Amino acid sequence: MKLRLLRIVAAMAATSLATVGLVTTPALPSYAVGESYVALGDSYSSGTGTRSYIADGTDCLRSTYAYASLTAAAKSYSLNFRACSGAVVADVTNSQLSALSSSTRYVTISVGGNDAGFADVLTECALPAWASDCAGTVAAARTFISNTLPGRLNTLYTSIRTRAPNAKVVVVGYPKIFMGEDCNLATFFSPEDETALNNAVVLINSVTSTAASAKGFTFVNPVSRFTGHAVCDSTEWINGFSDPVRESYHPNRLGHANGYLPLVSGVLTGASVTATSAVVAEAEASAAEQAKLQQKYANTDRKIKPKLFQPPTKARLEELAKERGIDFDAWWAEVR
Repeated sequence: MKLRLLRIVAAMAATSLATVGLVTTPALPSYAVGESYVALGDSYSSGTGTRSYIADGTDCLRSTYAYASLTAAAKSYSLNFRACSGAVVADVTNSQLSALSSSTRYVTISVGGNDAGFADVLTECALPAWASDCAGTVAAARTFISNTLPGRLNTLYTSIRTRAPNAKVVVVGYPKIFMGEDCNLATFFSPEDETALNNAVVLINSVTSTAASAKGFTFVNPVSRFTGHAVCDSTEWINGFSDPVRESYHPNRLGHANGYLPLVSGVLTGASVTATSAVVAEAEASAAEQAKLQQKYANTDRKIKPKLFQPPTKARLEELAKERGIDFDAWWAEVR
């Protein structure tokens, strides 16, 4: 109703001015308040890591503190929040694209990290050096990113454009997680491991940017924005190893509000959005409505499970030490 009234007022104003020869075109902008915004993708879009999630009956971990919710709240867009923790490209295709149509004006998406097995890579690299094949696991992920992911993204992006021919589409990349240190007692990322992991992020962003540009989509790279706010930095925008574990290695509320939001909203809408208290309150107030909207997709979304980092446990380390002929008790006493 609000959007309809705005259009009526704009049309009346344009008619009045045209009468005196001042204008000959409609005054209403092409993208207006109330326009359709569909947020697609994985956990980095759903808001996993912010510790508060919409009660929609799924494990998608959608948060009102995610950049999509904050953008929609600030601009009064009509949000369909389809992004889901654990989603791979096939999940986006099979369960999320149905939300798109010719009336969709805005689309954001991050996807590809789960296809490359980033949770499993982090799990491997978190082991101590004697137990880990971090280099080999990262190398396998890089091979997948270079050889297989481009084709998947190309097919997905083609489908997005076909279903939403009039939409502004923004493809969102991943930040580097580490900046050279691991302050978490339960994990054993070495500086070399962290460099390898960060370089894999640079690669997936490059591949994703190329695929997005080929379809005329805009790519947003968050790496520079998050620099100085990685795991173990003085002000973290990305969680380290956390309890519950599902929060681990994902942007927290600051990461979405101060990291992603100004970058993505600026490209998507033409003006960066700020997470003021009023904007946050508006986003929080949308939780019940958004939960109701997403519940109609719940049966499909329940098939998607979060891809979780698995921290090293003492029992697992003891098992690995036995396999590798390591004196576990001596090692354990040293590190503890």
